[in-house]
Amino acid sequence: MLQAHSLLWDYLWVGPNALLLALGLILWRRGTWRAFHAFLAFAVFSAVGQITVFAADIIPSVSAENFWRVDWVSLLLESFLKFFVIGEVFSRVLKPYPSISKLGRLLVSGIGIVLVLVAALTAAYSRGDSAVYLISGAHILEQTSFLIESGLIFFLFLFAAYFQLSWDRLSFGILLGLGISACVHLATWAILANADPSPRVRTLFAFLIMAVYHVCVLIWFYYLLVPEKKRSSLQLITPAKGSLGDPLTTGATHAETLDVWNRELGRLVNQ
Repeated sequence: MLQAHSLLWDYLWVGPNALLLALGLILWRRGTWRAFHAFLAFAVFSAVGQITVFAADIIPSVSAENFWRVDWVSLLLESFLKFFVIGEVFSRVLKPYPSISKLGRLLVSGIGIVLVLVAALTAAYSRGDSAVYLISGAHILEQTSFLIESGLIFFLFLFAAYFQLSWDRLSFGILLGLGISACVHLATWAILANADPSPRVRTLFAFLIMAVYHVCVLIWFYYLLVPEKKRSSLQLITPAKGSLGDPLTTGATHAETLDVWNRELGRLVNQ
């Protein structure tokens, strides 16, 4: 059962992506996609991309070289969409501060995409864990993408915690799923890169990665489809007011600091 291309292997490859595609279609029918354009695009195109990679893997007429080319395209598309999703979540967290929200979304998405492009160029001309550049490059691109993704997610959680911002349910669920998937993938990659395990152990780690991704898809189902209880609704935490002086002074609250940044940024943009 715990073997490559077994029934469980095929399910863990196709099943989560089929569920993710179904989630995207449900969000479309419910109209929830209007608040999460990027996540809808990620759910649909990422799922279709991975199912296409699976099809290329099992169709005998597809050569190994073409399989890895399909995998490259899927990885690039999925990476780009993830950074748009992270930027979208950052924008929602900063919704009370529209000027900062717009700038933050552009910066997070733009920086992430630029870094992925750099990673793709590096992967294309680097020697990795395989003599075939398509294989080693795909591995390098995948790990670099997850590393950038986990760093951005960690930054967003720290930013929200420092400025005492609360998460709306949908944003938190989306970021939680992405964060768990990225962290488990990176931890597994670190073990495989340093322990030099047997092919059997590598296969078991591959099962672990796919199983965790399945859990992450279920997390997205829960947070995006299950109604939130009224008693647990998330509200913006507004700290007690500080001094009446300049908000950037020592006595200023973090919320007041964001108010000033938002106001001054708005003035700069509108000049």
